[in-house]
Amino acid sequence: MKLYNWQFAPNCRRVRMFILEKGLDLPGISEVIGDGMKLQPSFIDMWPSAMVPVLELDDGTRFSEALAIVKYFEELHPEPNLLGATPLERAFVTMWERPGYDEGIVGTAEVVRNAMEVFHDRALPGFPNEAVVQIPALINRGKQRVMRYLRKIEGQLGKNRFMAGDRFTFADITNLCAVDFALFAGMSIPQECPSVTRWHKEVSARPSAAASV
Repeated sequence: MKLYNWQFAPNCRRVRMFILEKGLDLPGISEVIGDGMKLQPSFIDMWPSAMVPVLELDDGTRFSEALAIVKYFEELHPEPNLLGATPLERAFVTMWERPGYDEGIVGTAEVVRNAMEVFHDRALPGFPNEAVVQIPALINRGKQRVMRYLRKIEGQLGKNRFMAGDRFTFADITNLCAVDFALFAGMSIPQECPSVTRWHKEVSARPSAAASV
């Protein structure tokens, strides 16, 4: 089994942290990034959609998308449960996992992809052979989106120890990766979000958090 991985990418970290929380060894890691933070041509030839992570099974089957990969591992290794043990809990894990990706990670990606010089002609992922120019106005929009996201999860974490309730789940993994990505991009947790700060400190102390960076 092999995980095609970009160590910097939060979506890859989501998968690595999930696997570590399961108490499993990480698959063989194949780094796909070469010089200039660009995808290696061999990876693009193998996977033309040019997005990571991709999991390759021992029989050569490959599939992508972080959520699809973690669902695969949850089916193989149901304990400890991370996607929800009951229909209601699964609904809440999904409900609070999605803002981490849709608002936190994607919002921060707007900032990173439109601000960093290394992405000057690669403002969108998945376009390895086409120039996608940066749009500076999207930097502020991305920051607004992330601040709104942090205020949203503050409301949830003010009433719950973890993102989906009283125990750690995949919702916490995705949101931790989102918040850490925002911190990397120079944003900070606002003072009016003390519950996010409290939660971030707790989940960052988990061994899987450090081991997945």
